[in-house]
Amino acid sequence: MDQVPAVVLGLCSFTHDSAAALLVNGELVGFVEEERLSGKKHTPEYPHHAVAWLLGRAGLAPADVDAVAYNFQPARYLAEVPAAARLLLSSATRSRALPRVTGFAKVAVRTQRRLQYLRRQFPRARVVPVLHHRAHQLIAFAASGWSEAAVLVVDSLGERQTTTVAHGRHAERPSIRPLEEICDPASLGYVYGAVTEHLGWRRGDEEGTVMALAALGDAARFRPVFARALRITATGFVVDPAYFPPRVLHSGYPRISPLFTTDTCPPRNPGEQPQPVHQDLAAALQERTEQVMLHLARRAHRVTGSRRLCVGGGVATNCVSIGRIIEEGAFDEVFVPPAPGDAGTAIGAAIAVHTDTGSRQPLKGVARACYLGPSYPQPRLDLTRWPGLKQKTLGAEAAEFLADQLAHGMIIGLFQGRVEAGPRALGNRSILASPLEDGVVERLNATVKFREPFRPFAPITLAERAGEFFTLGQDAPYMSMASQVTPKAREQIPTVVHSNGTSRLQTITAQQNPFMHDVLQAFGRRTGVPVLINTSLNVKGKPICGTPDMALDCLATSGLDALFLEGRWITK
Repeated sequence: MDQVPAVVLGLCSFTHDSAAALLVNGELVGFVEEERLSGKKHTPEYPHHAVAWLLGRAGLAPADVDAVAYNFQPARYLAEVPAAARLLLSSATRSRALPRVTGFAKVAVRTQRRLQYLRRQFPRARVVPVLHHRAHQLIAFAASGWSEAAVLVVDSLGERQTTTVAHGRHAERPSIRPLEEICDPASLGYVYGAVTEHLGWRRGDEEGTVMALAALGDAARFRPVFARALRITATGFVVDPAYFPPRVLHSGYPRISPLFTTDTCPPRNPGEQPQPVHQDLAAALQERTEQVMLHLARRAHRVTGSRRLCVGGGVATNCVSIGRIIEEGAFDEVFVPPAPGDAGTAIGAAIAVHTDTGSRQPLKGVARACYLGPSYPQPRLDLTRWPGLKQKTLGAEAAEFLADQLAHGMIIGLFQGRVEAGPRALGNRSILASPLEDGVVERLNATVKFREPFRPFAPITLAERAGEFFTLGQDAPYMSMASQVTPKAREQIPTVVHSNGTSRLQTITAQQNPFMHDVLQAFGRRTGVPVLINTSLNVKGKPICGTPDMALDCLATSGLDALFLEGRWITK
């Protein structure tokens, strides 16, 4: 590139969880996942809505974009063509060698075509493919704001990499030094997704359901299977192809072998009630995942010497594993960015281009930022589409009013400020309820979220009072860490304590989210407990509501009692 690009558009597109981010002179203008604007969950489509919003916010046109950063490098897939020859050496993998080679080669060609499509959309920009794990590493580290940290990325697949360890320095001008890698077919994300599918849930979407189910099971039943199938080595792990055949990037090649089914259970039909055998299989999978993640974290500590750890990639959303890493105490602090999955690589890819082209501008607006999407401060609400809804305007005492309604048992949708990044509810697009109400979890699952009755709900609390109820010992601003609980929590708020004795905690400071902090304080004054149930503003199968219309649909079609939408109190 002849000159340092001032305007860098980062994209995650054409695979799943499409998203876009925009850097202008190193400052993050914004980031949003396309699903929050289109209503199509996990959409792979080019993020038209996200890109249009970003350019409009910056007052720019497509011709003003200097560089487009894409979150995959096509040439890296081709390295698997000679590497797959090793599969010919074993009878267990021989049949997959040729289709694996052709699959990776086809994806390389497809990715190159996607780059050409982006060049047509932005003819004056240079389109730069970025190594997938590098994009993960950069957003995980830069979002921490730290001067130095170990960086661990664990996902299903990025070109060929599935697990990487790196050392990050200077978050404002991030430098990432790669140290170790594990390549496919050794993939923790692949295994977890395969078992999720075997258990009757959607791979790439409902792994969290399997994590919740695991708390009800006995891992001992299938522990020997996972000890063989997912073997820990000195520097990482390997996957036994007898249980999980090597990935083929074509449809029609199962991820689970007949041996795995024989040694565990038949596939569960999605309409079938989960049985104890399914609970036990989920428990064994989750236990082994935690063991592997702990081992990888120890390895990251050993090779970097760092006392801080950043974790990215799809497996970083396994909050119980993150909690276990924190509890072990090898690190003074652990950080997971608000969007650790592929959507967040849109920011990471933009950072890569910004830093790699020699810009002297430090990053701004990335560290500890999660409210990065569109806002609707004064929406013009036409309720014609929802004739049963009524609205009134609340004044300066809105936080007190919400707290009072929550204390009296209402379940309330919250839509305020900018759309959050990432898969968790972070206080701007939330469903709130009192954890002190009998039957609230059952009501939320059955009539509001329409999801499995065994799934728990997460607590949100004031950061300054979290220690009264939770033992995590550090802030958890993005609901990405499971914490053990104190006796006070077990006594006063058992509704937010899962069967395994943990809670997926979110802590809030006045600086992070002033309104949510005010609501929690007001609720605490009324009840003595500054803790609320906080779940994302959506129902099962739908994305988090990114627009007022999506939020109104959620109110009208679910068991929500009311919606607080930018100062409006909307009821049925």
